Amino acid sequence: MLPEAALVIGALFVLTVDLAFGRRRTLERRLYLSVVTGTAAVVAAMYGAFTIGLAHSVFGGALILDELTMATRLGVLVLAWITLTLAGSTARLRHPAEFVAIVLFATAGFTLMAAAQQLLVAFVALELASLSLYILAGFDKSKPESAEAALKYFLFGGMSAAFLLFGFSLIYGLTGSIELHEISAHLARHPPTPLLAVALVMVLVAFGFKAAAAPFHLWAPDVYEGAPVSSAALIASASKLAGFTLFVRLLWPGFGPAAGNVSTATGAPGWLPIVACLSAASLLLGNCAALAQSNLRRLLAYSAIAHAGVMLLGVIAAGDAGHGPLFYYVFTYGIATVGAFGVIGVIERTAPCQRITDLAGLYRRSPLLTGCLAVYILSLAGIPPLAGFFGKFTVFAAALNLGGMAGPAGWLAILAIFLSAVALYYYLVILKQALVVAPASGTSTDAATNRIPVPADAAIVLVFAALILVLLGLFPSLVLRIF
Repeated sequence: MLPEAALVIGALFVLTVDLAFGRRRTLERRLYLSVVTGTAAVVAAMYGAFTIGLAHSVFGGALILDELTMATRLGVLVLAWITLTLAGSTARLRHPAEFVAIVLFATAGFTLMAAAQQLLVAFVALELASLSLYILAGFDKSKPESAEAALKYFLFGGMSAAFLLFGFSLIYGLTGSIELHEISAHLARHPPTPLLAVALVMVLVAFGFKAAAAPFHLWAPDVYEGAPVSSAALIASASKLAGFTLFVRLLWPGFGPAAGNVSTATGAPGWLPIVACLSAASLLLGNCAALAQSNLRRLLAYSAIAHAGVMLLGVIAAGDAGHGPLFYYVFTYGIATVGAFGVIGVIERTAPCQRITDLAGLYRRSPLLTGCLAVYILSLAGIPPLAGFFGKFTVFAAALNLGGMAGPAGWLAILAIFLSAVALYYYLVILKQALVVAPASGTSTDAATNRIPVPADAAIVLVFAALILVLLGLFPSLVLRIF
């Protein structure tokens, strides 16, 4: 529990330092002090996650410390560190210490989700993270869009929590246990029942919401558009990584005997065909809806829905290929997404950056931001040699290995490959505005041609994120060999 302890103590320390020393300082100084303190807590949590070591299970089986736990903990901590650093450079917050503290509480929920091996711990960790994210989504009290985003996120999240808890209680009633290995043993000994099908559907509905998978995606465009930049970055990156780790942990070690089959044309009933349907719906809706977007943040939201479809394909393949392809894909997607939101946040310090056309002439206003944005967008599009390409390659290869192109998994992989070409179009629309289109003019100050000042800490973290995508694209074994 060292990572969680470091994050919670760090959050309380941030509030204490701000109360004791920050009230008479400017908001900028308070934010800087809070970010430095919060970053120290994240670094301490990284040290704890790295040095704990591996164990099969602890606390009577409530937590598991394996390779997936360690990798996910370190991954969400890296994404939280990037988020905090960008918040210190881009945010204008009335309550900076509270913002940093809630980010740390959310990250504690993420790290606990990564290690959960019991239904009760999984639910508590998920709700700790979710309640923190609801607050972060509505943290900008000066924007009505932020309040609307938080309200929608909270209402959908509360409903999904009800579905998840109801599904968990049905599973407990059927199996008599909340331990994943005991649930798996019970399901292997007893034939599936209609009540088990109802429970699994409820769990999949809840996780479909958490993953922003169609048709449970309706909250995502509004939250991505209305939330503060740093909040949207954390929701789009670290929460995805922790959520999918928990998702694959519950489904395969826990509910694996009720998985069914999607490797042959005939298939078999279970939760795998439902996940395959969610994946196909997310791929189709996310990519097709993104084509019609003119708002940059909403385009990233529909892009996230499409990527959730590929991640669900990785969940399907995890039973045969292991956790490596899914983790690699979600982590590199998170790095690219948090970087893209970081670029938006830096631009919004001096000029609006809501519509895609607001990026026009970015290559003249800030070559550094343009280069970093190009790396992030090309990685999301899956262009080699960036990490996004190899992430898609590993997931598609793992899905095709299930049964070739003869079964539903193979058809789904072919659909995802085809729609990746569709996604390339709307990603290139972003790059066209940033790299090709001349800056708009006609205003008295010609603000579009002004240079965009990039704070030193933001520049460092944006370049760092871009280098990670290049490095992991050239050497994917740095991550995959962990598994």
